[in-house]
Amino acid sequence: MASIRKRGDLQWEARVRKRGQPVQCKTFTTKAKAESWAKQIESEMDRGVFVSRAEAENTSLKEALERYSREVSSRKKSGNREIFTIRWWQISPLGARSMASIRGKDVAAALAIKESEGASPHTIHLYLALLSHLFTVARKQWGMEGLSNPAELVQKPRLPPGRDRRLRGDEQTRLLAAAQAYGGEIGAIITWAIETAMRRGEIAAMRWEHLDAEARVLLLPETKNGTARRVPLSSMALMVLATLPRRPDGRVWGMRPESMSQAFERVCKGAGVENMTFHDLRHEATSRLFEKGLNPMQVAAITGHKTLQMLKRYTHLRAEDLVGMLG
Repeated sequence: MASIRKRGDLQWEARVRKRGQPVQCKTFTTKAKAESWAKQIESEMDRGVFVSRAEAENTSLKEALERYSREVSSRKKSGNREIFTIRWWQISPLGARSMASIRGKDVAAALAIKESEGASPHTIHLYLALLSHLFTVARKQWGMEGLSNPAELVQKPRLPPGRDRRLRGDEQTRLLAAAQAYGGEIGAIITWAIETAMRRGEIAAMRWEHLDAEARVLLLPETKNGTARRVPLSSMALMVLATLPRRPDGRVWGMRPESMSQAFERVCKGAGVENMTFHDLRHEATSRLFEKGLNPMQVAAITGHKTLQMLKRYTHLRAEDLVGMLG
């Protein structure tokens, strides 16, 4: 049975009691809203599909994000990067709202504000993904079983096509010549990146103790996706290592990730190579692996891509290079 009582000028309390179910109580600003809610709860109890929304109704998005930061983000390798996303959602118009009250249109409206601030489609995807995961965790692990996921109802912006910049003509030769004039490690690092398809951060973190020269394999104990992998090394990659001095700190390279990008930018300028980034070398290397005849699973084992869809975004095969494979 449901009871409705007035508690003030703008407060109507609805209370639903049913044998075998916990008492449900909620306050509304109008009697009509209180009656509608009570009928909905009674109907769900009668049909045996009722799940208490009390926890979701009493937890604000800001509070839930605080817990998510402690229990989920802190365990992720990319947890530090999520802090800014979490803080933005906390101070957004939805931060003070209860988890149960947030709808898809509310999320879409909040993201429209983010877009107006100049956020790219990729950034919007990341903000939406974190919110979606929050609601999933709350529903599955925090006792909010009756909570729906509003992020699933929001249409994602179309992502721009991935970069397809590859080395053309004599650009590699020019880059290496400019790198030699520039001095330091950048020339060897460019060749290494092309030979191994390793990420910038993975290259910077290389240590001699992880090299098995006899097996021609380099261990990467920590990667972007959190999974260790072993990278097979070509003869050229081994030649690069043979030219390097041993550093007292055990690291293979002295340059940090940001320094690599800055040095590569200067080398490109000196070589007259335009519109190319250090990360494009990973695209170049991945494409070359396919051109050597390796299949997708073999390439993914080398590059560390977890999905074929992502691997496809890094692969840009040239028709001219495929002619010889047709026979």
